Amino acid sequence: MENNNPNSTDFFLLGLFPPSRIGLFFFILIVFIFLMALFGNLCMIILIFLDTHLHTPMYFLLSQLSLMDLSYISTIVPEMASNYLSGNKSISFIGCGVQSFFFLTLAGGEGLILASMAYDRYVAICFPLHYAIRMSKRVCVLMITGSWIMGSINSCAHTAYALNIPYCQSRAINHFFCDVPAMLTLACMDTWIYEYTVFVSTTLLIVFPFIGIACSYGRVLLAICRMQSTEGRKKAYSTCSTHLTVVTFYYAPFAYTYLRPRSLRTPTEDKTLAVFYTILTPMLNPIIYSMRNKEVMGALRRLIQRISSEKM
Repeated sequence: MENNNPNSTDFFLLGLFPPSRIGLFFFILIVFIFLMALFGNLCMIILIFLDTHLHTPMYFLLSQLSLMDLSYISTIVPEMASNYLSGNKSISFIGCGVQSFFFLTLAGGEGLILASMAYDRYVAICFPLHYAIRMSKRVCVLMITGSWIMGSINSCAHTAYALNIPYCQSRAINHFFCDVPAMLTLACMDTWIYEYTVFVSTTLLIVFPFIGIACSYGRVLLAICRMQSTEGRKKAYSTCSTHLTVVTFYYAPFAYTYLRPRSLRTPTEDKTLAVFYTILTPMLNPIIYSMRNKEVMGALRRLIQRISSEKM
């Protein structure tokens, strides 16, 4: 229940699940997806770390994507589950700020990591002879570091703004996590300037990388069509189609949510779309990258064989 104490600084997350059997069903489903995401992303990180065949820029970037997805879903689902089970929907002012900071850092960082992975495939297919230079270990580290730093800087700006504006007496956030635009509907001031900064940051961290990815894969598709080797064409197409699937699942609902003005958004629609990029995508990424990737499946078989031989 929402606290009517005017001196309270806590926020109240109204949540995702209705108080009914359908709500309980969706809660169990989300927890199951959360456990699948934890298991899948942890396995991907461990597999890439242990198998030397996967010690390449592509899989180094993939391990970072798995780390971000693991952190991403862990930032949101445990708090949501705890609130649902305890019936206490409150979250402290600082706790809300911390959750918002990690969410925005990981959201921005993941968008840039996906763009880095697209560039990696672009260089590998269009400039294979230059791959070792253009995707050296130093370049790969700079891409990863830059993604984390850019995500953190963007997050600091948005979180600091959200924590330093006056809020009205009602502190009930109609969302299942501390999403800054949802928080600002409770503000006792005009926030049009902030809405403009949301548009700008979404354009910089989501739209521009997406345009870069689209251009990269346009060039990649042309290069694939010119390939003489049927096997090479199949491998390149499989890798690129996998990445494009992940990109679409992540970018489309995120951009659709944050590029629209507040007047065209509804809480129900925002929460539904948020499920895609905060819960479903972290679960789907390891499945998509493992099931459709022969190298990952081969590494998994080698690891299972190694464990089996050590036990015998």
